[in-house]
Amino acid sequence: MKKVMMRLLSLSLVMGIVTGCASDQKETAKESKESKDSTEVTSGASANGYTDLSELKDEYDIVIVGAGGAGMTAALQAKEAGMNPVILEKMPVAGGNTIKSSSGMNASETKYQKADGITDSNDKFYEETLKGGKGTNDKELLRFFVDHSSDAIDWLDSKGIELSNLTITGGMSEKRTHRPADGSAIGGYLVDGLVRNVQEEDIPLFVDADVTELTEKDGQVNGVKVKLNDGETKDIKADAVIVTTGGFGANKEMLEEYDPELKDYVTTNQEGTTGDGIKMIEKLGGATVDMKEIQIHPTVQQEKAYLIGEAVRGEGAILVSQEGTRFVDELGTRDKVSAAINELPEKAAYLIFDQGVRDRAKAIDFYAEQGFVVEGKTIEELAKNIDVPEAALKETLDLWNTDVKAQSDSEFGRTTGMENDLVTAPYYAIKIAPGIHHTMGGVKINTKTEVLKEDGTPIKGLYAAGEVTGGLHGANRIGGNAVADIIIFGRQSGTEAAAFVSEQQK
Repeated sequence: MKKVMMRLLSLSLVMGIVTGCASDQKETAKESKESKDSTEVTSGASANGYTDLSELKDEYDIVIVGAGGAGMTAALQAKEAGMNPVILEKMPVAGGNTIKSSSGMNASETKYQKADGITDSNDKFYEETLKGGKGTNDKELLRFFVDHSSDAIDWLDSKGIELSNLTITGGMSEKRTHRPADGSAIGGYLVDGLVRNVQEEDIPLFVDADVTELTEKDGQVNGVKVKLNDGETKDIKADAVIVTTGGFGANKEMLEEYDPELKDYVTTNQEGTTGDGIKMIEKLGGATVDMKEIQIHPTVQQEKAYLIGEAVRGEGAILVSQEGTRFVDELGTRDKVSAAINELPEKAAYLIFDQGVRDRAKAIDFYAEQGFVVEGKTIEELAKNIDVPEAALKETLDLWNTDVKAQSDSEFGRTTGMENDLVTAPYYAIKIAPGIHHTMGGVKINTKTEVLKEDGTPIKGLYAAGEVTGGLHGANRIGGNAVADIIIFGRQSGTEAAAFVSEQQK
């Protein structure tokens, strides 16, 4: 009965997260906190599905700091290995940046690719990611990443999280971006599934639990200090700690420190993404890598700083300037597309697509609900509605449609996302410009997800996974690789931390 109740609570929780995220992540957190504070404890969990803080113990096998995708994945994997993990989240809701993920999860040689007749290889995935990262990726991490990507898809499937719909993102030559079966954005669906599994496995997940310090004794991490929402600070002991707190894309001071040119950019990151884990690990002597590598995403709706997922272009959308003309290969790597937009006089552009693209990329329905989408019954009407020259936009689409039929982009050499022309009315546009999206830099880890010191030796008992780490993506992250990162290395951190604890407890 308890598990049934927990599952219902989890589903209710995540629906609340998704709805709140749709309007404003900050408002979501506020509403969730108000709800949590005003409801009674039921079946050992607060009424929104989280474990009540009164049940926080003094000691656990493994403490996981951060309840995004990497943290919840690590907890599930550690639990599978027989451990007693706990998740501590500083925000009033779980999900982190994962809730805002859109396009999907990259993986190669998967059962879903094979079912769709797609011939892919781990080697091709490796080479294309290395090229996208300008050859600066940590090659050992990258090799582990691609070789374990298919297993990660299968693992999610075993948890009732099916990513069977395939699309493509910039810098990739094959459809290896896996998303929910209906083609919708991956974030809410993935968080829903992970929270549900965490609840079903009776893994305690505490929110409003802000870890402020990693503690150590005799050169080994032995727990954390956590500040609770009532202001109390509590010491929690553990045989191992996994840090999954995300990057620093919402920390304006850190962003400006590493790249002053970014100070006026909007950010797609949720407000809790402030680099806390990186700072705590640095205090213990942990090394960092690639901290100046901060990714700008080309298609961000500026007023709400909301990411318009790459899947929209992957399903056939094009980018046009205020003059109504294309100016770039829309599925080039994110750095190149962002640079092309910034070279325009307006430093902004329009995503142009038809009903066919909208039908294939279900996230567009959400964008429309938010007021981002402009519609026109004809191309000319759309042009008028977004104030671009009608004749120019019509000529641009006519040429594009001709090129799609010939499977040859005569203007910019685009080779992917050209399966369908743009001929199905009505037509749509979303105005976009670049925004801060992902911090490729972070703490240095090895393939065991052990956090490393400057001399390359591991900090005993300390692991990290997800955007808090650096090295995997090099100088530029490929769309769809972040979700793969949190699942692949989240699993690895749970496995390795559990093995370490097992040895300690012998």
